[in-house]
Amino acid sequence: MKARTIRRHFRESIKSLGRNGWMTFASISAVTVTLLLVGVFTIIMMNLNKVADDIENDVEIKVLIDIISDPTEAKTAEEQLMEEIKGLPGVEEVVYSSKEEELNLLIAGYGEELSLFEQSNPLNNVLYVKATEPQQTASVAKAIEKFEYTQEVKYGEGKVEKLFSFLNTSRNVGLILIVGLLFTAIFLISNTIRITIIARKDEIEIMKLVGATNSFVRIPFVLEGMWLGVLGALIPIAVVSIVYVNIFNIVQPKLDGEFLQLLSATPLLYQVNGLLLIMGVFIGIWGSFMSVRKFLRV
Repeated sequence: MKARTIRRHFRESIKSLGRNGWMTFASISAVTVTLLLVGVFTIIMMNLNKVADDIENDVEIKVLIDIISDPTEAKTAEEQLMEEIKGLPGVEEVVYSSKEEELNLLIAGYGEELSLFEQSNPLNNVLYVKATEPQQTASVAKAIEKFEYTQEVKYGEGKVEKLFSFLNTSRNVGLILIVGLLFTAIFLISNTIRITIIARKDEIEIMKLVGATNSFVRIPFVLEGMWLGVLGALIPIAVVSIVYVNIFNIVQPKLDGEFLQLLSATPLLYQVNGLLLIMGVFIGIWGSFMSVRKFLRV
């Protein structure tokens, strides 16, 4: 195809947007509203997934070591237990915490009145164990229970399994909703573009009757669909970016030091905005291509 013909197709596709003002407005509006919903829902689900990941990754096993009066024997027992736990498959990290450190944590959490116990600390030395995969927490904990010098193993038995089940269900539901929304977007936008092209079927038939090839007829409409997709994606990109940056700047300072955190605006917005732009272009081109095809048989 000659460069002059390509320039002609681009020029005609842009002129066509102005000539069919109301239909152009309707198509861009459909793209804008649908992609805005997709963008907002995608950002919400990505942040919820991060919260779920943070909760899962914070789950750990607390191993209370047997209290042994002889310091040398106690040290040997602690080292043996730590090595046995590190040797288990699925264990990522083992951290030792002395009974003095445990008491300091209690005092920090519950108040200075607990400092009365400092003279006769009744607590155990502890090992904090983190599984490589959060879902392995229960199996790792059950394996640790069988080791010598283990007084008690705590990991929220029953509650942890329910938590993981709930988080997995939430992720699956979110994924299904996003996929459903994407298909809805494709259906609505492509049908709106199809209506735009149906309104111009006489123009297509005349071009065919005077000898225009299928590609010569199709390309301007496909390019027009691309412009509709791009223009329709710009507003959702701007709205999603501005709103999320403002929410992040307001909420994130209040969450500093807290367990739950929002996803950083970058690269999140680059990812979501790229998705919206690609969706807009793809749906615009696909909708135009499929709609023109039925009118090329004259």
